[in-house]
Amino acid sequence: TPLGVVSEPDADMDETDGVNRRELLRLMSVAGALAAVPPGGAAPDRGEMAETLEANDIGQYEALNAHLWQVYALSTSKRLVYPLVRQQLGLLTEALEQTQSVAAHRRLCVLAGDLFQLAGEISFDGNRYTDAAYCYTLAAIACKEAGAHDLWACALTRHSFISMYERQFVDVKSMLDAASRIAERGDGELSTRYWVAAVQAEAFAGLGNYEACMRALDAAEQVRSLSSEMTQSGWLRFDGSRLAEERGTCYIALGKPKLAETALREALREGISLRRRGSVLSDLAMLGIQRHDAEQVAHYGGLAVELARQTGSCGYIGRKLESLQEELAPMLSDPRLSSLSEQISQLSL
Repeated sequence: TPLGVVSEPDADMDETDGVNRRELLRLMSVAGALAAVPPGGAAPDRGEMAETLEANDIGQYEALNAHLWQVYALSTSKRLVYPLVRQQLGLLTEALEQTQSVAAHRRLCVLAGDLFQLAGEISFDGNRYTDAAYCYTLAAIACKEAGAHDLWACALTRHSFISMYERQFVDVKSMLDAASRIAERGDGELSTRYWVAAVQAEAFAGLGNYEACMRALDAAEQVRSLSSEMTQSGWLRFDGSRLAEERGTCYIALGKPKLAETALREALREGISLRRRGSVLSDLAMLGIQRHDAEQVAHYGGLAVELARQTGSCGYIGRKLESLQEELAPMLSDPRLSSLSEQISQLSL
């Protein structure tokens, strides 16, 4: 296995995963409470050396957080990052208990908000939406406490995906409106506001608002004016490379199959991750539903199922496949599609 890449789980992973998950949620509750309580002020015996050591420790935590996002991105099974996140959160919790300075407390709140979002991503990818919502809520609280507007906006945007997947588009719009306002107070050199706009486009598409969707997509395109160094970090990875697939998703929701196919095929030609590829394949299968093309549905749906199995992304890819399955009902007399429906059902077992 390459350095930093987490491979597929062992047979006894489920029990270990449950232990890691429960311990992580426990630590998050403690860290979240500590983040909300201001420090007591500098201790009388703290000298320059102690403050320097504290700053160095926090610098190491920042580097570790960034590394964990890299490991997460490279892992084929996202839940295997749980123990690493849990260990890091334990260190941050101890630091939050011991820190005395306001500046150090603020930096640790930023790191906690960052790590809470990573934990939320793992939960969301594993189809644990209640856990994910808890993680994102704690992330938003910690980031607000730290005055980290971009990270705060990202926490709300990630939270909105839970309602998005449940097709509660009015709720999504409200949360993204708040994220957009917060992002405007953030760093104009970061891509936060453009990512929010891209997600807003999907919400507008779900509401059937074509004009608002197009305006949001056009706003998201402005990310290309940023320098490449400022569009990629651990917790913020929006550089415009996802816009083709996002346009495709929007066009499907808006009933524009020709535009959707052009955008989705463009996305497949780019070097995208396996999870994102599975999402695009699911959309192409949904396009087959709109066209009453059983062969297209079976082909792309089957490929998406295989990628969902390979990556363990029952939340990310699996949710789209569940939406596809709901639309398959009138076509189940075709044995290829009845088989596809059964395969999708097996993913959630």
